Amino acid sequence: MASGVIKCKAAVAWETGKPLSIEEVEVAPPKAHEVRIKVVATALCHTDAYTLSGADPEGRFPVILGHEGAGIVESVGEGVTKVKPGDTVIPLYIPQCGECKFCKNPKTNLCQKIRVTQGKGLMPDGTSRFTCKGKQIYHFMGTSTFSEYTVVADISVAKIDPAAPLDKVCLLGCGVSTGYGAAVNTAKVEPGSTCAVFGLGGVGLAAIMGCKASGASRIIGIDINKNTFARAKEFGATECISPQDFEKPVQEVLIEMTDGGVDYSFECVGNVGVMRAALEACHKGWGVSVIVGVAAAGQEISTRPFQLVTGRTWKGTAFGGWKSVDNVPKLVTDYMSKKIKVDEFVTHTLPFDKINEAFDLMHQGKSIRTVLKL
Repeated sequence: MASGVIKCKAAVAWETGKPLSIEEVEVAPPKAHEVRIKVVATALCHTDAYTLSGADPEGRFPVILGHEGAGIVESVGEGVTKVKPGDTVIPLYIPQCGECKFCKNPKTNLCQKIRVTQGKGLMPDGTSRFTCKGKQIYHFMGTSTFSEYTVVADISVAKIDPAAPLDKVCLLGCGVSTGYGAAVNTAKVEPGSTCAVFGLGGVGLAAIMGCKASGASRIIGIDINKNTFARAKEFGATECISPQDFEKPVQEVLIEMTDGGVDYSFECVGNVGVMRAALEACHKGWGVSVIVGVAAAGQEISTRPFQLVTGRTWKGTAFGGWKSVDNVPKLVTDYMSKKIKVDEFVTHTLPFDKINEAFDLMHQGKSIRTVLKL
């Protein structure tokens, strides 16, 4: 089944805080229960930049980053039954083994089968499939999509509609699914409700899309970058505000705007101060706030316990609560039938070797999603 070592291009992060380096890497064939994928398209997410910055406690170097990708199965290791060479797939940073107690529990999507090795940047057998200049290169989030070829565990792939455009549906590997699911799965937004979304990047826009799909009557977008407002309204925001336009804390502004607070709020930034504001902007008695953004290591959230005693709920979500193998193919189908937007998140498309420019666009706040074609 599996052929030999493949030599190909990859963007290697040799150390923290340095630009990625396009290198020739060797990608070993898949072992048992592994899949080697030809990556066709990959997008950048803030989580890639977070690890590159050195702020991620699990960050290991040298590494091949990337976790929003799509491609074609090139070969499979022994024992792989769910996919075959030629299948169209999206790699999954949260797998779904179907056997662990997490997979068996309908309340969560956090499969733990390969969590320990994935966090160490290794395949489930404790080794890497990547080498460059004689050095072992670590995997990232179990996906490593910033490479022309990658190897992932067989529980970390979703087989999708082969007609789907991979330079679009790659976004369903993280950002779009995460924000959308935060609204429809984690918060379970109800028709006629009022929602506030903090942070109008890709994940925030997807949360707005989820609120709108759930029938929310009022969706307030909040961001300090007003350039995001027009796009947020295209996605369904009914109004947008910048905290910098007010003397008082933004939660007080929202409480006044909404006669006591919002029914649902979403923090899509990864800032613990914003997380507090999002909770405190919720209505007494029933307001629910969902943390979607990932804060830097070691940071802690705070509020007064009275906020919760008086009926607010604080929740968090990873990958929008979707059980990945089951639901990513359905999200692709929903996209193909125009139930959810994906194309509208892509603001820039670049060739793979311009990957550092894509990071620059993200840091400058000029892009929602940049897709790289391999």
